[in-house]
Amino acid sequence: MPPTSQIRPEPLISSPITRRTVLKAGGTLLLSVFAPMSAMAAQILAVRVWPADDYTRVTLENDSILKATHFIVKDPERLVIDIEGLELNPTLKGLVAKIQSNDPYIKQVRVGQNRPNVVRLVFDLKEEVRPQLFTLPPAGSYNHRLIFDLYPVQEQDLIAQMIEKGDWSSDPNKPLMSDTHTPPPALPLPESGKPPLVVVIPGVPATPTLPAIRPELRPEQRPEARPQPGQKVVRMITVALDPGHGGEDPGASGRRGSREKDVVLAIAKRLKAKLELLPNMRVMLTRDADFFVPLGMRVEKARKVQADLFVSIHADAFVQPTARGSSVFALSEKGASSSAARWLADKENQADLIGGVNVGNHDKQLASVLLDLSTTAQINDSMKLGAAVLREIGGINRLHKGSVEQAGFAVLKAPDIPSILIETAFISNPEEEAKLTDNGYQDQMANAIVTGIKNYFAKNPPLAKSRMT
Repeated sequence: MPPTSQIRPEPLISSPITRRTVLKAGGTLLLSVFAPMSAMAAQILAVRVWPADDYTRVTLENDSILKATHFIVKDPERLVIDIEGLELNPTLKGLVAKIQSNDPYIKQVRVGQNRPNVVRLVFDLKEEVRPQLFTLPPAGSYNHRLIFDLYPVQEQDLIAQMIEKGDWSSDPNKPLMSDTHTPPPALPLPESGKPPLVVVIPGVPATPTLPAIRPELRPEQRPEARPQPGQKVVRMITVALDPGHGGEDPGASGRRGSREKDVVLAIAKRLKAKLELLPNMRVMLTRDADFFVPLGMRVEKARKVQADLFVSIHADAFVQPTARGSSVFALSEKGASSSAARWLADKENQADLIGGVNVGNHDKQLASVLLDLSTTAQINDSMKLGAAVLREIGGINRLHKGSVEQAGFAVLKAPDIPSILIETAFISNPEEEAKLTDNGYQDQMANAIVTGIKNYFAKNPPLAKSRMT
């Protein structure tokens, strides 16, 4: 055996063929290392844009959690968003075509691969915005979502919007509603015509609740027209109509593809137009287009315009298509009036999960106030309003239950506004789905609700009351 020092090691690569073999193996190894990294890149599944006067929402639905950063660029106004862990794909490129020319806040968007694994979105803006970016976990039929909400910097004046969009001031001959501190006796409802909504008690002063001075207001409606003792006091009656769901939250769906959010918005718009034909009545819609409004914000909107009534409009659904009928609900202090009412309230209260609420920006204090200050008086008035409306709805459709039901609906928790929720029919029932999409039935439903509201006010005229701020 030769000495150790004389042993020469075998060459690692003894020939060109061997060298190529080793390089090929190394290349395979590199591919096996980087392939999983490429596969881990998030995939954009859908893009959606919901433009509205309140705010514009952009939704990127994806198969995993995305991390995004953003900043504002001035002159001209732009919002820049960088999304990590993402490669540009045709679905994301499709966002460009989703921006509509009538979007209140976005002119256009540009999408590009800023650097490896980072996609950049640049929104050219029509005005300065207050952006909110947040993620949502899977909910309902949705996967993970990355949300961009673009709010105007200047807060919306809801009363001004109501005046601009309503017809309540178009008839100078409409009599004005009086406002009193002392409840007058119940007023009978005439067989035809408008209910006697004008209430005058001589010698009883009151503080009118009036909108701010605007060119559209008649002189007698302006705040400087302070009442004197014995003088008739006037104010508007304000009704808040709340079409349920909207935007990311379609609500229930029928077999023929109709969506709750669409049919209830159509009914609400009909109802608004009919209510504004009544003397001195104005109406605020919590949403007038296809966008999502969180449950707490619906209540807050009604309170900002000092609404006298709050009416939330929905279309019911159940797992069995045979379920049918219309229902009216009020808030409950002590629990649901039935297991079905409790189930429905739980389902409706999940709207924020489906529609998408920025939890980090959620006003927990407001939610607490609405929960704790719901009063017995509000519930009693709500039951009266609900009974008046249910009676009229029973004339056009079968009732699911012959009395007003109660449950803990989050949207009914305004402590100072009589509030009801109307389930107009079961969209999950094929026969009633056909009704809900029929213009004639929508008109009948709106007429029934108007009559119910008129009957309620005839026996319970609106009084001056101290609003909570």
